[in-house]
Amino acid sequence: MKLTVLVDNNALVGRYFLAEAGLCFLIESEGRRLLFDTGRSGIFLDNARDMGISLAELDLVVLSHGHHDHTWGLSTLARHFSSLQAQGLPHRRPRVLTHPKTMTSIANDTQVELGPLFSTEKLVRHFAVDFVSGVKELTPRLSYLGEIPRIFDFEGRQPLGRKEGETEGDTIPEDSALVYRSDHGLVVITGCSHSGICNIVEYARKVTGDARVVDIIGGLHLQNPSPQQLQGTLAYLSEVRPQRLHACHCTDLRSKIALAGVADLGEVGVGVKLEY
Repeated sequence: MKLTVLVDNNALVGRYFLAEAGLCFLIESEGRRLLFDTGRSGIFLDNARDMGISLAELDLVVLSHGHHDHTWGLSTLARHFSSLQAQGLPHRRPRVLTHPKTMTSIANDTQVELGPLFSTEKLVRHFAVDFVSGVKELTPRLSYLGEIPRIFDFEGRQPLGRKEGETEGDTIPEDSALVYRSDHGLVVITGCSHSGICNIVEYARKVTGDARVVDIIGGLHLQNPSPQQLQGTLAYLSEVRPQRLHACHCTDLRSKIALAGVADLGEVGVGVKLEY
């Protein structure tokens, strides 16, 4: 498997790519090409072009959850494929795979829209869509985890905004991740970890039956975490002992410094390419 960071909050020093508060990975595994999230704008296309990567032929787009910094790039992707089609250029329009609640509008007191710009009705006009709430095999080694059981009391419980039609705060039940089964252990790929990075890793280990963790890459949702959450996360990772940890997007500096004390912390930014 090869993973290329197309969108992150930071870009590599000395590499002239665009960055934004968002996330998008290109994953190539066993002959399939997929995007994991699409960032907040269209810079994933600009960055891919500047890396010499064509996104004209994709098999799949997997959305980790519905927040704007992971889904708003869908509108740019739809325009991209519509333009290729109008010009008669070769392309393969991908399917979209996500949880049934991902495309629901979300708002809070300070932002009109925290969730996706596309409604389900609009999305299905542009892409074939698979709404999946459980585990889904994408390749023989790569799987979508679906809803994550929240077993640790120190994470995955903080509401953010409110979904349309609901009265309670949104705990982002759709938040999910991918797991790749390498010969040496698991690679866990996460978007924002609203469901809790420890919950995600533990579920990936349960689903695959493999306790070894080679790497964790993605947003860990450690932004000014409570002492309970940070200490719980550090204790869990100390026990699991991942070989590497690539924390990015929604992981603040204080948390990264703490994480470096329990794991081999790798650099992440737009332009990073990892192979497993």
